[in-house]
Amino acid sequence: MRTTELAQGIHWVGAIDWDVRDFHGYSTNRGTTYNAFLVIDDKITLFDTVKRSHLDDLLNHVRAIIDPAKIDYLVVNHVEMDHSGALPQMMEIIKPEKLICSPAGHKAIVDHFHREDWPFEIVKTGDEISLGKRTIQFIETRMLHWPDSMFSYLKEDGILFSSDAFGEHYASSERFDDEAPLADVMNEAAKYYANILYLYSPLIRKLLKQVGEMNLDIRMIAPDHGVIWRSHIDTILKAYDRWSRNIADRKALVIYDTMWHSTEKMAKAVAEGLEEAGVHTSMINLKHHHRSDVMTQVLGARAIVLGSATLNNGILPRMAGFLSYMRGLKPSGKFCAAFGSFGWSGEAVNLLNTALHEMKLDVIEEGIRHKYVPAEAQLRECREMGKRIGLAVVNSNDGDGE
Repeated sequence: MRTTELAQGIHWVGAIDWDVRDFHGYSTNRGTTYNAFLVIDDKITLFDTVKRSHLDDLLNHVRAIIDPAKIDYLVVNHVEMDHSGALPQMMEIIKPEKLICSPAGHKAIVDHFHREDWPFEIVKTGDEISLGKRTIQFIETRMLHWPDSMFSYLKEDGILFSSDAFGEHYASSERFDDEAPLADVMNEAAKYYANILYLYSPLIRKLLKQVGEMNLDIRMIAPDHGVIWRSHIDTILKAYDRWSRNIADRKALVIYDTMWHSTEKMAKAVAEGLEEAGVHTSMINLKHHHRSDVMTQVLGARAIVLGSATLNNGILPRMAGFLSYMRGLKPSGKFCAAFGSFGWSGEAVNLLNTALHEMKLDVIEEGIRHKYVPAEAQLRECREMGKRIGLAVVNSNDGDGE
């Protein structure tokens, strides 16, 4: 079995999941990896395990280096089941001296596996454990993105085992950021942030500041998903800083669903107005785009304009589903407006506006609604609305949400 050495005596021993295509409703079209890391020292240490279905891959990778029973310590940086699903089996095989986790990690492990008899070593931010030649320093990262999450920093090697932070759902035979196409990796990192970490942006800002103040000599970032960062560490750190501060491009999205193309005609007119104002614009028909891909674009856009026809006194189901999904991720710092056609009742635009206000987004237009098929005069209204939103984007301060 092929393993990868991050540095002398430090090995990737995780698993590649080429087939997974859905992760809690987030489309993972490139698959993913479940990264685990083995450190050979006086105290042999395994950082994280893998999803239960990939236990054999983990064991085969470890056995290519050592007998798993020789592992002394097992560190659990994150208890979510894609990283701890194989924990009970590994505990039986390894029988480690210490199972190292945060205080919230201890509670989560007991709640998941109902084993209070395991040899827990509970660590907090600033605590250190010596492995012999190496020292682990721990940093609690509560709610990034679970209460138990923590970083483990291998001081002598400058390697930050970062749990789910800085990760991507990206299956690849390459293990490092300089071995895979950087554009693909960054797109998946953005998608990961937009669909998993977006709502924790205020905490991420604080964490980035905290880690910066610790003056850690970070020479490698090893997340629990995707490639390991060694050549483009500044790139991913700057991206997280930008995303966490809601800094977006001068870009607009016209996101819509339509029944008989009337709302689609309005969407095209809105997009034309945005483009006339000099704003890069993308039209997104929810019939053809997965919600997680749409959220990835929302992350980098300064304005979002939503359109839906009215159905049964409400909005169309795909738009309703997308609104529910977006609401949970709590985007901020966006200019917004709504539009839509209707037959006889016409509630959709007001419902869209209500949702946008509830998300505390910057609703700068109360929206346009038209009965049945819009004529040229009505499409002109849509273009003018698009132009006004575009000018707001052009005159904004680059989307800095601070």
